[in-house]
Amino acid sequence: MKTISLNGAWRMREARTDDWHDALVPGSVYADLMRDGSMPDPFWRENEHIAFALMEKDYEYTRAFTVTEEELRHERLILRFDGLDTLAHVLVNDVPVGDADNMHVTWEWDVKPLLHAGENTLTVLLDSPLRFVRAAAERAPGWESSDATPGFRHLRKAHCMFGWDWGPRLPDAGIWRDVSLLCVDEARIISVLVTQEHADGRVALALAPEIEGAARPWTATVTAPDGQVFSAENGRLVIDSPQLWWPRGYGEQPLYTVTVDIGCDTWTRRIGLRTLWVSREKDQWGEEFCHIVNGVKVFAMGADYIPEDNILQRVTPERTRRLLEDAALANFNAIRVWGGGYYPSDDFFDACDELGLMVWQDLMYACAFYDLTPEFERSIRLETEQNVRRIRHHASLALICGNNEMEMFMGRANEALTRGDTHAFNPKNHRHVADYVKMFEYLLPGIVQRLAPQTFWWPASPSSGGNFDGPNDAHRGDVHYWDVWHGEKPFTEYRKFTFRYASEFGFQSFPCLKTVESFTEPRDRNIFSRVMERHQRNAAANGKIMAYLAQTFRYPSSFDNLLYASQLMQAEAIRYGVEHWRRNRGASMGAIIWQLNDCWPVASWASVDYFGRWKALQYAAKRFFAPVLLSAEEEGELTQNPKINEFHPAPIERSIRLNVSNETMNEVSGVVRWALRRPDGSIVRGGEQPLTVPALTAVWMDKIIFDDASLTANFASFEYVADGEVVSEGTALFCAPKHFEFADPGLSARLEGEEIVVSAKAYARQVWIESDDPDLLLSDNAFDLNVCEKRVRVLRGSAADLRVRSVYDIG
Repeated sequence: MKTISLNGAWRMREARTDDWHDALVPGSVYADLMRDGSMPDPFWRENEHIAFALMEKDYEYTRAFTVTEEELRHERLILRFDGLDTLAHVLVNDVPVGDADNMHVTWEWDVKPLLHAGENTLTVLLDSPLRFVRAAAERAPGWESSDATPGFRHLRKAHCMFGWDWGPRLPDAGIWRDVSLLCVDEARIISVLVTQEHADGRVALALAPEIEGAARPWTATVTAPDGQVFSAENGRLVIDSPQLWWPRGYGEQPLYTVTVDIGCDTWTRRIGLRTLWVSREKDQWGEEFCHIVNGVKVFAMGADYIPEDNILQRVTPERTRRLLEDAALANFNAIRVWGGGYYPSDDFFDACDELGLMVWQDLMYACAFYDLTPEFERSIRLETEQNVRRIRHHASLALICGNNEMEMFMGRANEALTRGDTHAFNPKNHRHVADYVKMFEYLLPGIVQRLAPQTFWWPASPSSGGNFDGPNDAHRGDVHYWDVWHGEKPFTEYRKFTFRYASEFGFQSFPCLKTVESFTEPRDRNIFSRVMERHQRNAAANGKIMAYLAQTFRYPSSFDNLLYASQLMQAEAIRYGVEHWRRNRGASMGAIIWQLNDCWPVASWASVDYFGRWKALQYAAKRFFAPVLLSAEEEGELTQNPKINEFHPAPIERSIRLNVSNETMNEVSGVVRWALRRPDGSIVRGGEQPLTVPALTAVWMDKIIFDDASLTANFASFEYVADGEVVSEGTALFCAPKHFEFADPGLSARLEGEEIVVSAKAYARQVWIESDDPDLLLSDNAFDLNVCEKRVRVLRGSAADLRVRSVYDIG
């Protein structure tokens, strides 16, 4: 089958005007207008509202293309759009071909009767998404997130393009994925279902092609990573001594290439040989929820992924790959694709396959009640079938989830209706509750189970299994926990819960100064300025950051130090949760941080900002997601008296209880060393203990009580040494950092080849290294340092003009 690309140079204009612009496809109205200077950068200051208003209008894209006599001799010439965003009318040689209304669908029309040899024209008319959602909201009101433009739930378009509590309202339009002309004769392969049976050290593969058109004989081969070729007979083959695919940290990620050939078309994809399911066994803590890969229970460690940019043309395979490589570098083994964006490209899944990142894939429904009209049902059936067929072969695909947070909200509405109270969500005559049940208990799971029978289905996130049966239950299923942050509870609150699988929890911070400078003028650089608040989409969040800061640090001496302090708080908050859950492996089996990335420069929960710059949290994640982790459950002022500004007459215990978590497939043996220290780093007393930790377990040590320790003038240090190397280390305070009596650490940094050597003359907490290059990436940062030198490798960027600071320097 021949494919003719129709990407590249197009022309674009506002509909019914003569103002033409050069355009690039794949692309969008915003991208094209920005390219020639017709629209200012929507991320700069408050320019967002200028771009938003442009989507009240309709737009037209057009291009000429040539068809040869030879191409016209093919049986069918199929015009294929891999992505139209969103309300589109397609014309060939000024003749209407078809209409599109779903961004998540691939659209195809046979246009051979409309083509002629020589030059032809292709036109795409795009209707205003804002006028559509406004009219739909007036016609059929219903509950949806108030962070987005009203009516967004009526349009199958990435919801976050209409705004979210971390993203701008920039509902762009365009031809956002590839366009091509397919020359088809007789038949083509739509997809191939590959299923696996693992037994007795062998893997049996069954291949079932879906062929469109005349029935044809087909052949299939599977090529191993070492080049060995296996041929299928009657659609089946057996691989002896298979090389199994594992999540990152548990083994390698070998990929086998499957090729199915029908003569006139070929289908080639890479697969991993593995079993991957979710265990929901009953146990002493309730009902577990954990990934089982090749029979091994895996602790999921990762973050939630959102669209990488509001200007979709900027999302390239290279950019996506770097973001996922940065996740892998920080010891992630899992990524959750959040349901308010769009289905990622094949490049995303290919990278996850190669990097060993398990993918939790939400279907694209989030925080809204949908009207299951016949037209909507036809659209979402097509959307789900296409995307499940596209991604089902990937080794990294761990589960498919119905939606984000809808069972939780719908469950509340259902309870309200049962009580006769319809005020809160106003679902008319139980319609939305009934539509929810049809969509997520019957229609969508039926499609997934039919097309991807070996992929685990989960109805919602959070959920305990569906049917409004206690979604967000701490003892089963997955949980979204927001009492720390939204509920303004202290970081120590995490330690009250051993969630079975935390799929959302987070804490906000500001990006670094250089990122703030990308959208502000100097006069804007106050967190309560209008521009800074426009780049903060969570109501009252800047005030929450300041409230937490008041509990944690001294008042920052500069705007830059405030940004830095916010990142340190974010890292500390999430560390409290993750380390606690890893210490309780078995009761807890998943920690997925909200969120990995940003779609524009903003204050948010992201650990990597819009420009790909690591915040302190991403560096902290590299440590607390490390395969072998030594951590401390300390007791002190914060754990026993969170309201640290109130008088507390009872004596406060000062102690640590150490734990080593081993998330590897091998036993680890080493020595745990601890010390009680003074602010200058000198040791009051210390000790050590040999410790062997079996594979895939967490081992507690006895509590160490420091009766002689000062709350504010002593701290504990600890390290785990195996094979002569420190594999994990940390420190613990017994009071808030603002109350600790830090000595001046006299920090210095020098560059030696590709390494930075950092020196401290006293205890330094959360040491931050930076240079004039804001894209500098290091092997470690935001770390604690005793009186010693530490060598840090430069991984990316320039280390010229180094600067270094710590908590001591905040204010």
